[in-house]
Amino acid sequence: MSAPLLTALHEGWDDAAAAVTIGDASLSREALIEAATAVADRITGAQRVAVDARADLNTVVAVVGCLLAGVAAVPVPPDSGELERRHILADSGAELWLGTPRPDVALPAIPVDLQARSSTSRPEPPADAPALIVYTSGTTGAPKGVVLSRRAVAASLDGLAEAWQWTPDDMLVHGLPLFHVHGLVLGVLGALRIGSPLVHTVRPTPEAYAAAGGSLYFGVPTVWSRVCAARDAARALTGARLLVSGSAPLPVPVFDDLVALTGSAPIERYGMSETIITVSTRFDGERRPGWVGLPLAEVRTRLRTESGALAPHDGESLGQLEIAGPTLFDGYLNNPAKTAESLTDDGWFKTGDIAVVDPDGFHRIVGRESVDMIKSGGYRIGAGEVEQALLAHPGVREAAVVGEPDVDLGQRIVAYVVGDARDGTSIIDFVATSLSVHKRPREIRVVDALPRNAMGKVQKKALLAGEL
Repeated sequence: MSAPLLTALHEGWDDAAAAVTIGDASLSREALIEAATAVADRITGAQRVAVDARADLNTVVAVVGCLLAGVAAVPVPPDSGELERRHILADSGAELWLGTPRPDVALPAIPVDLQARSSTSRPEPPADAPALIVYTSGTTGAPKGVVLSRRAVAASLDGLAEAWQWTPDDMLVHGLPLFHVHGLVLGVLGALRIGSPLVHTVRPTPEAYAAAGGSLYFGVPTVWSRVCAARDAARALTGARLLVSGSAPLPVPVFDDLVALTGSAPIERYGMSETIITVSTRFDGERRPGWVGLPLAEVRTRLRTESGALAPHDGESLGQLEIAGPTLFDGYLNNPAKTAESLTDDGWFKTGDIAVVDPDGFHRIVGRESVDMIKSGGYRIGAGEVEQALLAHPGVREAAVVGEPDVDLGQRIVAYVVGDARDGTSIIDFVATSLSVHKRPREIRVVDALPRNAMGKVQKKALLAGEL
C-alpha cells in the first residue's frame, strides 16, 4: 500500500488544534478529514472533478476530499473568464462541480458542507494516480492541463521540507491563490503533508502577514515589495524563521530591504506547473540575491545552448534549462503532441527558461526564452539582468524589459518602468554604468502599472502587444 500523500492528516497531529485557518474560519485535523471524507463519499467513482478554487475552507475540504477518493482535482480560478472556464471544464472532462452552483456551469454541482462528517475508510490510492490537473496561464494559446501525480507532489514537498527544514513546529502563513502550484500544492498540501498549521490570510496584505505570527511565510515578489513598503509590518516579521519568495524573480532591492527590516535573508526557489518546485536556496545554505539555489533531492538539471550542445556550469554561460527527476508532470492532458514536444529524447523536460548555473550548482533564472532572451545587434541579452540594473535606480520601483522588432538591431531593448523617475535618458545612462553598453535600454517607457497575472508575474506578451 502507498504511504499517505497527506501524511499529517493520518498521524501525529493534535485532533483539537486548528489545522487550517482561512480568514476567520478554522478546521481542526479531525473536522477537516471527516468533512473531506464526506466529500469523497459523494464523488467516488468519478475520474476528474472541477473545484471552485476560492480562497476559503471549502476549497481545502474539496481538494482533500478528491485526494482521499483518488479523484483528480481540477482547480478552477474563481476569476476566470467564461471562455477560459468553459475550456478548462471541457478539456479536463470534469464530471462534477465541487462548489456553489453557477448558472454558467452545466456540470452537476456538489456544494461543500463544512459541517458534514463521515468516517468511511479508504485505501491510499496508487502513487502514480493523478492528484491534480492544473491549467497553465495560456500565454501561448489555450491553457494546457498539467497532470500531476501523487508521487510527483510528494517528491517536491519532501524535497522542500528537507531543504527548508520545514517541520510540524512551523506555522505557515500565506495569502496566495489556491488554484496554482504555489498556493495550493506548497501552501496547502505541503502543510497537510508535513503537519504545520496553515494560516491563509485570504489576501496577502502586509497588515495580515504582520498580524499572523507565523514562522514560515510564502509570498510572490509583489507581496514582499508591499511588505517592505509597510516598514512596521516588515519589522513584525523579525520573529519568522523563514521568508520564501517565488513565482517570479525577487528584485535585489526588495531582497536587501527584507534583510534590513527583518534581519534575515529570504529564500528563493524555482519551479513550474510541469515540474512543481525543483530548485531552491537551502535554509542552512547561502542566500544569494538574484539566484534560486540548488536542485532538490533526486532532481537533475542541465543547460542546453541554441546549437543543442550542453552549456558549461560556469556562472556566465546562458542556456535553456532542462530538468529530470521525480517531480515532473505526467504530461499535458489530451495533448500528446505538446507533451512530446516538451520532452527531450532522453526524457528531460524543456522548461523554456533561460538560466545560468555556477560551478557550485547555484542557479540563476534569466527569464523565458520566448520573451526574456533578447537578440540585439548580434548579442544575446537576458532581460532579467537589465531589469535588476534598472531596479537599482532609486527612482524605479518596478521594471520589465522586452525586445521589440528593430530593422537594424534585430531587436531593440525597451524598458517599461514604474516609479518617480521620469527622465528616460538619465535612466539609460544609469544602467550603462553597471552593464555593458549593448545591454542598455534603447527606450524607457514610464507607466503607472505593469500588467500582471494572479501570481504577480509580469505579462510581457501584453507589453509587446501594446496592451496597457
